[in-house]
This record gives sequence, structure tokens and C-alpha cells, in this order.
Amino acid sequence: MADTLASFDLALFDLDFTLIPFDSGLRWARFMVGEGVLAPGTDEAYLEVCHGYVAGRTPIEVLHRFAAQHLLAIASDELPGLQARFEAAIRAELPAASRELVARHQQAGHLCCIVTTTNEIVARPFARAFGIGHLLASEPVRVDGRYTGDYLGPLCHGAAKVARVQAWLRAQAAETAGTPDGQPSAAASGFRQRVFYSDARSDLPLLEWVDEPIAVRPDPGLRAHAEARGWRIIERLE
Repeated sequence: MADTLASFDLALFDLDFTLIPFDSGLRWARFMVGEGVLAPGTDEAYLEVCHGYVAGRTPIEVLHRFAAQHLLAIASDELPGLQARFEAAIRAELPAASRELVARHQQAGHLCCIVTTTNEIVARPFARAFGIGHLLASEPVRVDGRYTGDYLGPLCHGAAKVARVQAWLRAQAAETAGTPDGQPSAAASGFRQRVFYSDARSDLPLLEWVDEPIAVRPDPGLRAHAEARGWRIIERLE
């Protein structure tokens, strides 16, 4: 029988401004405008909504509804080719330090997963480019081959990240241990060490859940919290 997940450590990574030093949605928008798929200015409109979110004027749900409605305004059967070209375009933009960090965890036999609020369509090419097979992301709803702007369940954000990780680990444990009922087991929680890298205060629930929270170029709220708790802070991945 294959080893249970309890024999591995768990390494979780946020995507935007953690593994990559930019907004993945904006990079996708600019790629799609460059491809002639989205109208010129769509990227700038998305950036304006992002500015509203950062300033506290725009709820996270509004930002991601805009992304699903505008950045995915294409037929779903066009996506595989677009994602493949996007992946090729962004490979050279992945920081060497981030790639090396992921590689070190993988070489040590750790179970690696990206956990991001970014929608799955945009995040998947980044996961593939990093060589990370596991991805937990917000899941846009598709009807009749088109994305509606809605999401399946809550966004993968805040406390929902913890719920998504726990559900994923239960599914992984059931598959590995051959227990189709999916009941929690030692494999779902028995890691020697659970690590999460993030830049954002919104990720505090998952940072508090893991054994080793690591703040990467943290925003002011996370920096203050990390300093108060004595968490490790990385100003740059290296």
C-alpha cells in the first residue's frame, strides 16, 4: 500500500505577491488584450477595480466578479490553447528564488499546493509553470460554455482557504488510504510540519492553522501581526 500523507510534510503557497511579485489577474488581462481576445482597456479597467479593493472601497467579491465577467469573457473551448500560450509567456517571469523554494520542498518530499483567491482558470497555468500539481483556487461558474461571473461556493479567500485545504486533505487521505467514505484520518492532520507562505493579512486564518506561518513581503496588517507573534518574515524569497 502507498505511504499515507502523514509521511510527508505539507507546503502551502499563496500566489499573488508571494510566489509571484505581481497580480496574476492583471497579467492574464494584459495577455488577453495582447492576444486580441479582450478589448483594449480591459486590463486598465481591471486594474482600477484592484485599486479600489486595495484602498478598501471595493469588496473582494466585486473584484472577482469583475474578473470572471470580463477577464473570462470567452468561450470555454478556447481556453486550453490560451492557457497554454499564457503559461509559455509567464514561465520566464517566474522569480528564480520562488522556483528554487518550490523545488526545495519538492525534493524534500513535501506535498505542495498553491492556495489562492485567484480564479482557477488564471491560476492553473502558474501552477503548471511552477510544477505544482495541486491547486486550490476560486472556481468560476460556467453555463452553456460561458463563464457567468458567479463562483461555485465561496471564494477561496480568508477562512474559506482553511476549509478548502481541510476538505482537500480529507479527499487526499481517503484516496491514499483507500477509505472512500472520506472520513478524517491521521493522514489529514498528521504532518510533521505544515508551512504556509503568504503576503496578505486576509490569509491570517490559514497562517494561524499551519505549524509554521511565513510572511513574505507582508502587507502592513500582516507585518504587524507577524511581528507581534514572532513569525518568520521574508522580505524577499532567496
